[in-house]
Amino acid sequence: MAMDQQPLVSIATPFFNAAPYFQQCIESVLGQSYGNFEYVLLDNCSTDGSAEIAEEYARRDKRLRVLRNEKRLSGTQNHNAVLRQISPGSRYCKLLQADDWLFPSCLAELVRVAEAHPSIGVVSAYTLLERDVYLQGLPYPSEFIPGKDICRRALLEGLNVFGSPTASLMRADLVRGREQFYDDRSPIDDLDVCFELLESSDFGFVHQVLSFTRRENVSTITSMKGFGLSVLSHMMTVYRYGPMFLGKEELAARSAAVERDEYRELADGWVRRRPTAFWDFHRSGLRLAGIEISRLKLARHVASYLLDLLLNPKATVERLVQCRKQG
Repeated sequence: MAMDQQPLVSIATPFFNAAPYFQQCIESVLGQSYGNFEYVLLDNCSTDGSAEIAEEYARRDKRLRVLRNEKRLSGTQNHNAVLRQISPGSRYCKLLQADDWLFPSCLAELVRVAEAHPSIGVVSAYTLLERDVYLQGLPYPSEFIPGKDICRRALLEGLNVFGSPTASLMRADLVRGREQFYDDRSPIDDLDVCFELLESSDFGFVHQVLSFTRRENVSTITSMKGFGLSVLSHMMTVYRYGPMFLGKEELAARSAAVERDEYRELADGWVRRRPTAFWDFHRSGLRLAGIEISRLKLARHVASYLLDLLLNPKATVERLVQCRKQG
Protein backbone atom coordinates (compact mmCIF):
# COMPACT_ATOMS: atom_id res chain seq x y z
CA MET A 1 0.00 0.00 0.00
CA ALA A 2 1.36 3.42 -0.96
CA MET A 3 2.05 5.82 1.89
CA ASP A 4 -0.64 8.26 0.76
CA GLN A 5 -3.20 5.43 0.96
CA GLN A 6 -2.28 4.51 4.53
CA PRO A 7 -4.37 6.02 7.33
CA LEU A 8 -2.49 8.67 9.28
CA VAL A 9 -1.19 7.56 12.67
CA SER A 10 -0.29 10.09 15.37
CA ILE A 11 2.56 8.86 17.55
CA ALA A 12 2.98 10.87 20.75
CA THR A 13 5.90 10.89 23.18
CA PRO A 14 5.80 13.08 26.29
CA PHE A 15 9.30 13.30 27.74
CA PHE A 16 11.34 14.66 30.61
CA ASN A 17 15.09 14.08 31.00
CA ALA A 18 14.98 10.99 28.79
CA ALA A 19 18.45 11.30 27.24
CA PRO A 20 19.87 7.83 28.10
CA TYR A 21 17.32 5.97 25.93
CA PHE A 22 15.77 8.71 23.82
CA GLN A 23 17.68 8.15 20.58
CA GLN A 24 16.72 4.47 20.56
CA CYS A 25 13.08 5.44 21.08
CA ILE A 26 13.01 7.98 18.24
CA GLU A 27 14.96 5.82 15.82
CA SER A 28 12.53 2.94 16.43
CA VAL A 29 9.75 5.21 15.16
CA LEU A 30 11.72 6.35 12.13
CA GLY A 31 12.52 2.71 11.36
CA GLN A 32 8.88 1.65 11.07
CA SER A 33 7.85 -0.26 7.95
CA TYR A 34 4.62 1.79 8.07
CA GLY A 35 5.38 5.31 6.92
CA ASN A 36 2.29 7.54 7.11
CA PHE A 37 2.64 8.92 10.61
CA GLU A 38 3.29 12.14 12.44
CA TYR A 39 5.45 12.09 15.53
CA VAL A 40 4.64 14.62 18.26
CA LEU A 41 7.21 15.00 21.04
CA LEU A 42 6.40 17.19 24.05
CA ASP A 43 9.27 18.34 26.26
CA ASN A 44 8.34 18.74 29.93
CA CYS A 45 11.14 21.25 30.70
CA SER A 46 14.02 18.79 30.36
CA THR A 47 17.48 19.79 31.56
CA ASP A 48 19.60 16.89 30.26
CA GLY A 49 19.71 17.64 26.53
CA SER A 50 16.63 15.57 25.63
CA ALA A 51 15.01 18.51 23.85
CA GLU A 52 18.10 19.05 21.72
CA ILE A 53 18.08 15.36 20.73
CA ALA A 54 14.45 15.63 19.63
CA GLU A 55 15.04 18.86 17.73
CA GLU A 56 18.01 17.37 15.85
CA TYR A 57 15.83 14.51 14.61
CA ALA A 58 13.04 16.94 13.72
CA ARG A 59 15.44 18.86 11.48
CA ARG A 60 16.07 15.66 9.54
CA ASP A 61 12.46 14.43 9.24
CA LYS A 62 9.45 16.70 8.70
CA ARG A 63 7.10 14.12 10.28
CA LEU A 64 8.46 15.09 13.70
CA ARG A 65 7.10 18.03 15.70
CA VAL A 66 8.83 19.07 18.93
CA LEU A 67 6.85 21.16 21.43
CA ARG A 68 7.73 22.48 24.88
CA ASN A 69 5.71 23.11 28.01
CA GLU A 70 6.05 26.57 29.51
CA LYS A 71 6.18 25.03 32.98
CA ARG A 72 6.78 21.57 34.37
CA LEU A 73 3.69 19.34 34.49
CA SER A 74 3.02 16.10 36.29
CA GLY A 75 3.57 12.95 34.25
CA THR A 76 -0.14 12.40 33.67
CA GLN A 77 -0.70 16.05 32.78
CA ASN A 78 2.11 15.83 30.24
CA HIS A 79 0.51 12.74 28.68
CA ASN A 80 -2.79 14.61 28.38
CA ALA A 81 -1.04 17.65 26.95
CA VAL A 82 0.72 15.74 24.17
CA LEU A 83 -2.51 13.97 23.20
CA ARG A 84 -4.17 17.36 22.70
CA GLN A 85 -1.56 18.09 20.02
CA ILE A 86 -2.29 15.19 17.69
CA SER A 87 -3.49 15.94 14.16
CA PRO A 88 -7.26 16.40 13.69
CA GLY A 89 -6.93 14.19 10.61
CA SER A 90 -5.29 11.15 12.18
CA ARG A 91 -7.24 7.90 12.34
CA TYR A 92 -5.13 6.23 15.02
CA CYS A 93 -3.05 7.38 17.96
CA LYS A 94 -0.13 5.65 19.63
CA LEU A 95 1.56 6.75 22.83
CA LEU A 96 5.20 5.78 23.16
CA GLN A 97 7.08 6.23 26.42
CA ALA A 98 10.39 8.03 25.90
CA ASP A 99 12.52 5.17 27.21
CA ASP A 100 10.65 2.39 25.40
CA TRP A 101 10.87 1.48 21.70
CA LEU A 102 9.00 -0.24 18.87
CA PHE A 103 9.91 -3.19 16.69
CA PRO A 104 9.92 -2.26 12.95
CA SER A 105 6.54 -3.87 12.13
CA CYS A 106 4.71 -2.46 15.16
CA LEU A 107 2.58 0.20 13.45
CA ALA A 108 1.90 -1.94 10.39
CA GLU A 109 0.56 -4.86 12.43
CA LEU A 110 -1.50 -2.81 14.87
CA VAL A 111 -3.06 -0.77 12.05
CA ARG A 112 -3.72 -3.94 10.03
CA VAL A 113 -5.90 -5.37 12.79
CA ALA A 114 -7.63 -2.05 13.49
CA GLU A 115 -8.44 -1.56 9.79
CA ALA A 116 -9.82 -5.09 9.48
CA HIS A 117 -12.30 -4.44 12.31
CA PRO A 118 -13.59 -0.82 12.31
CA SER A 119 -15.33 -1.22 15.68
CA ILE A 120 -12.00 -1.76 17.45
CA GLY A 121 -11.12 1.10 19.79
CA VAL A 122 -7.97 -0.36 21.34
CA VAL A 123 -5.54 -2.86 19.81
CA SER A 124 -2.60 -4.32 21.71
CA ALA A 125 0.13 -6.94 21.26
CA TYR A 126 2.75 -8.84 23.18
CA THR A 127 5.49 -6.63 24.53
CA LEU A 128 8.99 -7.47 25.65
CA LEU A 129 9.07 -6.41 29.28
CA GLU A 130 12.85 -6.16 29.39
CA ARG A 131 13.60 -9.94 29.26
CA ASP A 132 10.08 -11.34 29.58
CA VAL A 133 7.24 -11.56 27.08
CA TYR A 134 4.29 -9.78 28.66
CA LEU A 135 0.52 -9.55 28.07
CA GLN A 136 -0.04 -13.26 27.50
CA GLY A 137 -3.33 -15.07 28.03
CA LEU A 138 -5.37 -14.84 24.84
CA PRO A 139 -5.52 -18.01 22.71
CA TYR A 140 -4.14 -17.75 19.19
CA PRO A 141 -5.45 -16.55 16.74
CA SER A 142 -7.97 -14.35 18.59
CA GLU A 143 -7.30 -10.94 17.01
CA PHE A 144 -10.82 -9.55 17.55
CA ILE A 145 -12.59 -9.68 20.93
CA PRO A 146 -15.78 -7.78 21.77
CA GLY A 147 -14.96 -5.02 24.23
CA LYS A 148 -17.40 -6.22 26.85
CA ASP A 149 -15.98 -9.75 26.68
CA ILE A 150 -12.37 -8.71 27.22
CA CYS A 151 -13.38 -6.45 30.10
CA ARG A 152 -15.35 -9.29 31.71
CA ARG A 153 -12.28 -11.52 31.50
CA ALA A 154 -10.10 -8.80 32.98
CA LEU A 155 -12.50 -8.42 35.91
CA LEU A 156 -13.29 -12.10 36.51
CA GLU A 157 -9.94 -13.71 35.71
CA GLY A 158 -7.45 -10.91 36.24
CA LEU A 159 -6.43 -11.20 32.57
CA ASN A 160 -4.01 -8.42 31.60
CA VAL A 161 -3.67 -7.83 27.87
CA PHE A 162 -3.86 -4.02 27.90
CA GLY A 163 -0.40 -3.21 29.23
CA SER A 164 1.33 0.16 29.37
CA PRO A 165 0.52 2.80 26.71
CA THR A 166 3.53 1.72 24.63
CA ALA A 167 1.86 -1.64 23.91
CA SER A 168 -1.36 -0.25 22.42
CA LEU A 169 -2.85 1.68 19.53
CA MET A 170 -6.11 3.62 19.95
CA ARG A 171 -8.65 5.12 17.58
CA ALA A 172 -7.86 8.81 17.42
CA ASP A 173 -11.48 9.96 17.50
CA LEU A 174 -11.83 8.29 20.91
CA VAL A 175 -8.73 10.11 22.11
CA ARG A 176 -9.98 13.47 20.83
CA GLY A 177 -13.39 12.80 22.39
CA ARG A 178 -12.03 12.99 25.95
CA GLU A 179 -11.14 16.42 27.32
CA GLN A 180 -8.72 14.90 29.83
CA PHE A 181 -7.71 11.54 28.44
CA TYR A 182 -6.09 10.30 31.66
CA ASP A 183 -7.36 10.98 35.19
CA ASP A 184 -4.39 12.29 37.14
CA ARG A 185 -6.09 11.33 40.43
CA SER A 186 -6.01 7.62 39.60
CA PRO A 187 -3.04 5.30 40.21
CA ILE A 188 -4.31 3.10 37.35
CA ASP A 189 -5.20 5.80 34.84
CA ASP A 190 -4.00 3.82 31.79
CA LEU A 191 -6.13 0.83 32.86
CA ASP A 192 -9.14 3.08 33.52
CA VAL A 193 -8.96 4.36 29.95
CA CYS A 194 -9.12 0.85 28.50
CA PHE A 195 -12.23 -0.10 30.47
CA GLU A 196 -13.93 3.18 29.58
CA LEU A 197 -13.13 3.01 25.86
CA LEU A 198 -14.09 -0.66 25.60
CA GLU A 199 -17.54 -0.06 27.04
CA SER A 200 -18.51 1.21 23.57
CA SER A 201 -15.83 -0.27 21.30
CA ASP A 202 -14.03 -3.56 20.70
CA PHE A 203 -10.54 -4.91 21.34
CA GLY A 204 -7.89 -6.17 18.95
CA PHE A 205 -4.77 -8.18 19.66
CA VAL A 206 -1.71 -9.06 17.58
CA HIS A 207 0.06 -12.27 18.57
CA GLN A 208 3.52 -10.86 17.95
CA VAL A 209 6.05 -9.03 20.13
CA LEU A 210 5.85 -5.48 18.79
CA SER A 211 7.29 -3.25 21.50
CA PHE A 212 9.87 -3.07 24.26
CA THR A 213 8.81 -1.73 27.66
CA ARG A 214 10.96 -0.97 30.65
CA ARG A 215 9.57 -2.27 33.93
CA GLU A 216 9.28 1.19 35.44
CA ASN A 217 6.78 2.04 32.67
CA VAL A 218 4.32 -0.77 33.45
CA SER A 219 2.69 1.64 35.87
CA THR A 220 2.64 5.42 35.98
CA ILE A 221 3.33 5.34 39.74
CA THR A 222 6.67 3.65 40.01
CA SER A 223 7.42 5.58 43.19
CA MET A 224 4.75 3.39 44.84
CA LYS A 225 6.44 0.10 43.99
CA GLY A 226 5.81 -2.39 46.79
CA PHE A 227 2.67 -0.61 47.98
CA GLY A 228 0.31 -3.31 46.72
CA LEU A 229 -0.72 -1.72 43.43
CA SER A 230 -1.89 -5.00 41.91
CA VAL A 231 -4.25 -5.75 44.80
CA LEU A 232 -5.57 -2.19 44.93
CA SER A 233 -6.08 -2.04 41.16
CA HIS A 234 -8.18 -5.23 41.20
CA MET A 235 -10.47 -3.78 43.85
CA MET A 236 -10.73 -0.42 42.09
CA THR A 237 -11.56 -1.93 38.70
CA VAL A 238 -14.15 -4.35 40.08
CA TYR A 239 -15.93 -1.63 42.05
CA ARG A 240 -15.74 0.99 39.28
CA TYR A 241 -16.32 -1.14 36.19
CA GLY A 242 -17.93 -4.31 37.48
CA PRO A 243 -21.44 -2.75 37.28
CA MET A 244 -20.82 -2.09 33.54
CA PHE A 245 -19.69 -5.59 32.58
CA LEU A 246 -20.73 -8.14 35.24
CA GLY A 247 -24.02 -9.68 36.32
CA LYS A 248 -25.34 -9.10 39.84
CA GLU A 249 -24.12 -12.41 41.26
CA GLU A 250 -20.75 -12.18 39.47
CA LEU A 251 -20.23 -8.69 40.79
CA ALA A 252 -21.09 -9.69 44.36
CA ALA A 253 -18.66 -12.63 44.27
CA ARG A 254 -15.79 -10.65 42.73
CA SER A 255 -16.37 -7.69 45.06
CA ALA A 256 -16.10 -9.97 48.09
CA ALA A 257 -12.92 -11.60 46.75
CA VAL A 258 -11.08 -8.37 45.92
CA GLU A 259 -12.16 -6.73 49.18
CA ARG A 260 -10.74 -9.70 51.11
CA ASP A 261 -7.43 -9.39 49.24
CA GLU A 262 -7.27 -5.64 49.79
CA TYR A 263 -7.85 -5.91 53.54
CA ARG A 264 -5.19 -8.61 53.75
CA GLU A 265 -2.81 -6.16 52.08
CA LEU A 266 -3.82 -3.44 54.55
CA ALA A 267 -3.44 -5.81 57.49
CA ASP A 268 0.04 -6.69 56.29
CA GLY A 269 0.75 -2.96 56.03
CA TRP A 270 -0.43 -2.39 59.60
CA VAL A 271 1.69 -5.23 61.00
CA ARG A 272 4.75 -4.11 59.03
CA ARG A 273 4.20 -0.47 60.08
CA ARG A 274 4.07 0.80 56.55
CA PRO A 275 4.70 4.57 56.09
CA THR A 276 2.00 7.20 55.76
CA ALA A 277 2.47 7.20 51.97
CA PHE A 278 1.23 3.59 51.86
CA TRP A 279 -2.01 4.50 53.62
CA ASP A 280 -2.53 7.67 51.58
CA PHE A 281 -2.01 5.63 48.41
CA HIS A 282 -4.69 3.09 49.32
CA ARG A 283 -7.14 5.64 50.75
CA SER A 284 -7.00 7.85 47.66
CA GLY A 285 -7.36 4.91 45.28
CA LEU A 286 -10.28 3.42 47.16
CA ARG A 287 -12.03 6.79 47.40
CA LEU A 288 -12.01 7.02 43.61
CA ALA A 289 -14.01 3.78 43.69
CA GLY A 290 -16.36 5.22 46.31
CA ILE A 291 -14.91 3.20 49.20
CA GLU A 292 -13.62 4.24 52.63
CA ILE A 293 -11.39 1.95 54.67
CA SER A 294 -13.42 0.32 57.45
CA ARG A 295 -11.61 0.32 60.78
CA LEU A 296 -13.71 -2.65 61.90
CA LYS A 297 -12.85 -4.74 58.84
CA LEU A 298 -9.21 -3.78 59.13
CA ALA A 299 -9.15 -4.78 62.80
CA ARG A 300 -10.67 -8.17 61.97
CA HIS A 301 -8.09 -8.82 59.25
CA VAL A 302 -5.22 -7.71 61.49
CA ALA A 303 -6.45 -10.15 64.15
CA SER A 304 -6.67 -12.92 61.56
CA TYR A 305 -3.18 -12.04 60.28
CA LEU A 306 -1.68 -12.19 63.77
CA LEU A 307 -3.44 -15.47 64.51
CA ASP A 308 -2.06 -16.90 61.29
CA LEU A 309 1.40 -15.68 62.28
CA LEU A 310 1.03 -17.46 65.61
CA LEU A 311 -0.27 -20.73 64.16
CA ASN A 312 1.73 -20.78 60.91
CA PRO A 313 4.92 -18.79 61.59
CA LYS A 314 7.00 -20.39 58.83
CA ALA A 315 4.45 -19.64 56.07
CA THR A 316 3.92 -16.11 57.35
CA VAL A 317 7.65 -15.33 57.49
CA GLU A 318 8.10 -16.68 53.96
CA ARG A 319 5.27 -14.44 52.76
CA LEU A 320 6.84 -11.39 54.44
CA VAL A 321 10.23 -12.16 52.89
CA GLN A 322 8.62 -12.45 49.46
CA CYS A 323 6.82 -9.12 49.96
CA ARG A 324 10.10 -7.41 50.85
CA LYS A 325 11.76 -8.82 47.73
CA GLN A 326 8.96 -7.38 45.60
CA GLY A 327 9.33 -3.90 46.99
